[in-house]
Formats: sequence, structure tokens, C-alpha cells
Amino acid sequence: MTTYILLLNWTDQGIKTVHDSPKRLDAARKALAAMGGSFKEFYMTMGEYDMVAVCEAPDDAVAAHFVLQIGSTGNIRSRTLKAFPENAYREVVSSLG
Repeated sequence: MTTYILLLNWTDQGIKTVHDSPKRLDAARKALAAMGGSFKEFYMTMGEYDMVAVCEAPDDAVAAHFVLQIGSTGNIRSRTLKAFPENAYREVVSSLG
């Protein structure tokens, strides 16, 4: 599985219905699970982003589909980062020569 970090902000629509946000998170968890992925961590944050999610998906296409699906609801905007675990980082760096 590949790890993705989602940096999320509520839209105007999303913050107006923030009380429904936990239900939307539950629905997102189910949607990603149906695609073969999972949420590993979820945080509400203070600062530039309102929320951060650490998710796993089988591949980039599944991750893209998931992000587009949750974004299409109009409640959040996202930035997605593909994350490399430490062992992959070490392999990449050691391959530099």
C-alpha cells in the first residue's frame, strides 16, 4: 500500500455545516475502504490547514479517485502528498551514488 497525506480545508459550504463533518468523515472512511484503502490517522489542526489525514491506497489511481470523490461534495479542498516511508527514503538516497 502507498501512503498519502491529505491536507484539507473546509470550504464556505463545509464550514457552514461543520456539525455534519464527523458524519462526512465516517462516509469518507467507508468510501476509501470500499476502494481497498484506509485511514491511518486523522487530525483536526490549527494553522494553514483545518484537517490532516494519513491514508493508504493500493495505487495512485485509487488515491486520485478518492480525493476527487470527496472533493466533489463541495465541503473540502485538498492537497495530496505521496509519502515515502523511511526505508524507501533511504533506498532512494543510497541510489544516488
